[in-house]
Amino acid sequence: MRQVLLRPGEDGWWIAEVPSLPGALSQGRTRDEALDNIKEAIAMIEEVMHESGDIIPDDDLHAELVTVGTR
Repeated sequence: MRQVLLRPGEDGWWIAEVPSLPGALSQGRTRDEALDNIKEAIAMIEEVMHESGDIIPDDDLHAELVTVGTR
């Protein structure tokens, strides 16, 4: 299981990103399409990392999304 950051893009597409997995970024016209696409990206990235002998990082399941202001 991976934590996915999902947000609407400026162009109306949905952007999906996995903060704990370098390079795991995808998009889709709908929220569901973006989630399907990021699942494929996760699988491919983890496969390449495994084949290369790289350590596949775990998610920090205690992560917290916080909003801060600059003023």
